[in-house]
Amino acid sequence: MDKDKIMALIREIKPGVKWVGAIDWDRRLFDALIPLPEGTSYNSYLIQGSEKTVLIDAVDESMVDVLQGNLLALGIKRIDYIIAQHAEQDHSGSLKRLLDLYPDAKVLGSARCLDLLMLFGLVSQDRVKEVKDDEKISLGDRSLQFIIAPWVHWPDTIFTYLAEERILFTCDFLGSHLASSDLYASDEAVVYRAAKRYYAEIMMPFRQNINRHLARIADLPMDVIAPSHGPLYARPEFILDAYRDWASDRVKNQVVLPYVSMHESTRIMVGYLVDALISRGVGVRQFDLTNYDAGELAESLVDAATVVIGTPTILAGAHPLALYAAILANALRPKTRYASIIGSFGWGGKMLEQITVALPNLKLQFFDPVVAKGHPKEADFQGLDRLADEIAAKHRELKIA
Repeated sequence: MDKDKIMALIREIKPGVKWVGAIDWDRRLFDALIPLPEGTSYNSYLIQGSEKTVLIDAVDESMVDVLQGNLLALGIKRIDYIIAQHAEQDHSGSLKRLLDLYPDAKVLGSARCLDLLMLFGLVSQDRVKEVKDDEKISLGDRSLQFIIAPWVHWPDTIFTYLAEERILFTCDFLGSHLASSDLYASDEAVVYRAAKRYYAEIMMPFRQNINRHLARIADLPMDVIAPSHGPLYARPEFILDAYRDWASDRVKNQVVLPYVSMHESTRIMVGYLVDALISRGVGVRQFDLTNYDAGELAESLVDAATVVIGTPTILAGAHPLALYAAILANALRPKTRYASIIGSFGWGGKMLEQITVALPNLKLQFFDPVVAKGHPKEADFQGLDRLADEIAAKHRELKIA
């Protein structure tokens, strides 16, 4: 690509502050686990002070040519500091090439981050410098302040604050997996959904840490929040308010119902329970585990009050897909309050025990399960009505909408 075309893709955030990252339109899987239906971006930021030039975050190794091309098109001959806000390779994979290109550059990061970068073979000891919490470095006419922010979602993360321009660079925190030609979150409805999904998949297990970090940055004057994935926020309160809601203890009048059915018995029970809940004013999100998006399931768990897992018995236990859904919920640690199990069996087994044991991280009140022997009968449908009554009553007690 010629220089003029590259320059057109580089976006100025404020004078002397540019987005020089890469948009990955086609990536569809992250960490060999997380679906990316809308791709992602690897945001990298160049700050040119009167005395020092800084690059905040590198990009995934697959996009190193894009980042390098952007820097060369801008005529950047020297970078003094590369700030590694987080060691994961989607932020650091291009470090080796960049350090070869800019031999005077030092990599700045938290002690944990630098240790990880060296462990990954991305940087050597002589090219790194640790930064401490609240430490500042001068770029001449402006300065950067570092905020140590562990466990969003690794133990090494830092935020970087450019006070003179009122920009907070937050790495993974407050981001979204969303490939977009928009630099900023212009369509807030689209970005909200992508950011909520991202929060569910990556941030939700660290809810208490997130609340602490939200409080820590609450008084920083901010015009722009610049995460390392997805669009930037020119209206910071949009994403801050969303995170305050998602990370709070508040739940919604919603049941999440992941299920799998082999011979229709469990499917019939699921359909009956869904109708019973809707008729009692309870919202439901139903997921057929043989054909679903794990990211959508994770997103649905962010603020649902109740989860009900539907499963038949197979080989004397729960169906593996239902067990996986329970394991996923347990790993994500949503603020869900209540749970139950519905399903069917032929001659017995440990289906109930397996599902219950798979959820140790969740502080749940379990409603009595409804399990049919064979095809569901009248007594089983009555049990499902009872379960719907109990769920609706508990939701009313919480005064949730």
